[in-house]
Amino acid sequence: MSASNGSAAPAAPAARRGILHAGSFRMIGGGLLLIIGAFTPWLYTPVLNMPAMQGPGLWLLCAGVLAIAGALLPYRLVALAHALVPAAAGGAMVVGQLGLIAYHSTVSDTWGTILPGVSMVIACAGVAILLSAARRMYNAS
Repeated sequence: MSASNGSAAPAAPAARRGILHAGSFRMIGGGLLLIIGAFTPWLYTPVLNMPAMQGPGLWLLCAGVLAIAGALLPYRLVALAHALVPAAAGGAMVVGQLGLIAYHSTVSDTWGTILPGVSMVIACAGVAILLSAARRMYNAS
């Protein structure tokens, strides 16, 4: 029979696709850590504490918002990219700043006076959580 006369069984509804995926909550957590890291002290020196917004804070803020936006996307591969790109950017900023600390400490022979701030630690934690979210999304079936 045909579906137009109502005698045929209705078609099965399409699988409902939810917004949240396997790594959504971790991506939200990692993104929030990157956003918090954008507003806390980035470097401690004997003279002053340098806030992250004077350095890479705006980049951390953008990366955190990108990660949170990716957590709310229903497409797994796009969300995977939204986890990997902020993690790579945040990790590159932290490694670059640690390299600059080592360089300036070596040149001026003042080891231990320029120290990473709490923002670098928070950014590293956000990067680690984003990488674990990306691994979880990649392994999800």
